Amino acid sequence: MKHLRSRTTGTRSTTTGSRGRTTGTRAPIALAVPALVAVAFLLLPLIGILARTSWGELGTHLTSPGTTEALTLSLVVSAWALGFSVVLGVPLAWLLARVDFPGKAFVRSLVLLPMVLPPTVGGVALLLAFGRRGLLGPWLEDTFGITLPFNTAGAVVAATFVAMPFLVISLEGALGGLRPRYEETAASLGASPLRVFFTVTLPMVAPGLAAGAALTWARALGEFGATITFAGNLPGTTQTLPLQVYLLLQESPEAATSVSLLLLAVAMAVLIALRGRWTGTPNTTAKAARDRTDEPEPGPVQDADSAPPVRSSPDAVRENWPLHAEVTGFNQLTLDAEPGTTIAVVGPNGAGKTTLLRALLGLTPRAHAELRLGGTDVSALPPHRRGVAWVPQDGALFPHLSALANTAYGLRAHKVPRAEARRSAQEWLDRLGVGHLAARKPSQLSGGQAQRVALARALAARPRLLLLDEPLAALDQTTRGNVRHTLRTHLADFGGVCLIVTHDPVEAVSLADRVLVLEDGRALQDAAPAEVTRHPRSPWVARMLGRNAWPGTATPDGLRLQDGGSLVIADPLPAGTPALAVIAPEAVSVHRDKPGGSPRNIWAGTVREITTSGSRLRVLITSPHAPDLVAEITPQAAAELGLADGSPVWTSIKATEATVVRL
Repeated sequence: MKHLRSRTTGTRSTTTGSRGRTTGTRAPIALAVPALVAVAFLLLPLIGILARTSWGELGTHLTSPGTTEALTLSLVVSAWALGFSVVLGVPLAWLLARVDFPGKAFVRSLVLLPMVLPPTVGGVALLLAFGRRGLLGPWLEDTFGITLPFNTAGAVVAATFVAMPFLVISLEGALGGLRPRYEETAASLGASPLRVFFTVTLPMVAPGLAAGAALTWARALGEFGATITFAGNLPGTTQTLPLQVYLLLQESPEAATSVSLLLLAVAMAVLIALRGRWTGTPNTTAKAARDRTDEPEPGPVQDADSAPPVRSSPDAVRENWPLHAEVTGFNQLTLDAEPGTTIAVVGPNGAGKTTLLRALLGLTPRAHAELRLGGTDVSALPPHRRGVAWVPQDGALFPHLSALANTAYGLRAHKVPRAEARRSAQEWLDRLGVGHLAARKPSQLSGGQAQRVALARALAARPRLLLLDEPLAALDQTTRGNVRHTLRTHLADFGGVCLIVTHDPVEAVSLADRVLVLEDGRALQDAAPAEVTRHPRSPWVARMLGRNAWPGTATPDGLRLQDGGSLVIADPLPAGTPALAVIAPEAVSVHRDKPGGSPRNIWAGTVREITTSGSRLRVLITSPHAPDLVAEITPQAAAELGLADGSPVWTSIKATEATVVRL
C-alpha cells in the first residue's frame, strides 16, 4: 500500500508540474531548429542596433535640433492620423463586422490593401488621387484651397492611409467576438442603435479598440515610404523621424543609429503593452461566471413574500396592452391575449420557441410578426421602439456596468432622470433579493444572481410585452421558488402580456394562464395548464410532465403504436384516428412473473435504469413488444422485487389507466 501511495503521489506531482508549463509537448528537432533560426534572423538586426549605438553620445544625438523637430512633427502627424483612423475606421469596422452587404469582400480587401502594398506604391497612388494633377487634387485646391503634397496635411494623409487598416482589422476582430445578443438586449430595453453603439458595443470591445489604436499610432509614427513619395521630405513640414533617419544615414550614421534605437524602443513598448493581443475580444469573465452553478450568496436574500409592492413611480397608473400577433415564416401561428395574461411556451428543441420571441422583437429574418400591442401596430417599428423587453437565456448582462447600472439601463434609455432611474432600479433589485449586490459587476455574480439582475432589468424597463427565455433556469430550487413568487406577483399586476419559454412544468403550471405548445414552428396546443396537464397533445409535453407518451393510430379495440405493438384501451377512438396514449408512471405495475387477473396490456421487458424521484423510484423498462416504459414504484417494492439493471420483469397496464388524446 505504501508503494502504491508513493506512485500515486509521484503521478500527481508530475501532473501539477506539467500544468505549470506552457505546453507538455516536446518540439521535434526538425521543427525546433528552423524555428530557432527564424528567431535568430529576427533578433540579430535588433542586436545590431544595440551593438552599434554610441551610448555616450545618445543624449546628444536625440536632443539635436533636427531630431527634436522631426520627433515633434512625427508626434503631431501620428496623433492626427490616429484621430482620423478612429473617426473613419471605427464605423468601417462595425460595418464589416455587423452588416452583410454586396461587395463586402471587396471592401475588406481594400482595407487590407495598404498593409500589403509597397509604401512607395501607396505614395504614388495618393499622389495620383490627391496631387495637383490627381483626381481630386485640383478640386480640393480650387474649392477649399487645400494642397496636400509637400504639406504637413499630406504627411497626415499618407500616415492615415497606411495605418488605419490596423485599427479596422483589430476592431473588426473584437466586434466579431462580441455576441450580438448584448446589443439586441439593449435594443429591447429601448436603446436606439446609436445609444447601443456608444453605451454597449464600444465599451465591450474597448480592448480591441485600444490594441488597434496603439498599433495604428505606432505604424503612423514609423511611416516612411508613402510619406516621402506623396508629401516629400521638407524639414519642419513633412520630414518626420523615419525620414530624418534616412538623411542621417548619409551624413552621420551614429546619429541615425541612435534615432533608430528610439523608434525601436517605441515599437517594442507598444507591443509589450499589448502583450501579443493583436485583436481584442470582449470580456468573457461574465459569461464564465454565469456558467457556474449558483454559489452561496454573501448577504441575506430578501424573502419575496415580505417584499413590498414596487411601482416605477409613485403616480404610476396601470396601462393595458392586449396582444395580437400573426407570425409567418418558420413559425406559423396567430396569438391573441388579454392584458395580464401569462403564456408559457413549451416544446422540444428546434420547435421555434426562441424564434417566436425573436420574431416578436423584430430580430430575426426566419419569421415575421404582424404585432399589435393595445391599439398600436408596432410591426414596422425597430426593436427599440416596440416596448418589448427580453430576457435571453444567459441574461446578457453588460459586463462593463454594475448590477444597478444594468437595471437602470432601460429607464435611462427612455430618458428617465438618472436619480429616479437608479432609485427604481434599486427597488427592483431589492425585490428580487439582490439589492445588496447593486455595486457588483456581472463577473462578480453567480449564475443565479446574474439571472435575477437580468430579470430586474427587464421588469424595470416598463415594457408593454415581456419575453422571458428560461428566466429561472440558472437558479437553485429554493431561490427559484422565491423568484417565481415575486414574478407571479408582478405579472398579476402587469398591464401587458408575458411569454415565458420554459422546460420546467412547475413554472408552466404555476406562472402561466395558458400553455402554448409548439412543434416545428406550429401551435400544437394552446390551452389552460390544467387542460394541457390532463390531455397533452404532444409526446414531448407528456414526457416533460413525467408521463409515458405513445403516439399511434386508433384501432377498433385500442391503439396501434408507431414504435411497434398495440395498446388496449377502455374507450377507443374511431379507427384510423391519429392519437396519443398518455400513461402515468404510477399506473404501470411491475412484476417478476407474468401477472394474471384483469390487466389487458402485459409485456415482458428488461430493467435498463433505476433513478430516484423524490421518495419514489422511476424504473425504465425496455421491451421488444412495446415502446420504452417508465414505471414509478416505492423503494420497498423495488427491494421486494429485487430490481437491478438488467433484471427481467413483466409490466402491466389496465385499459382504464390509459388516456388517449386525438392528434
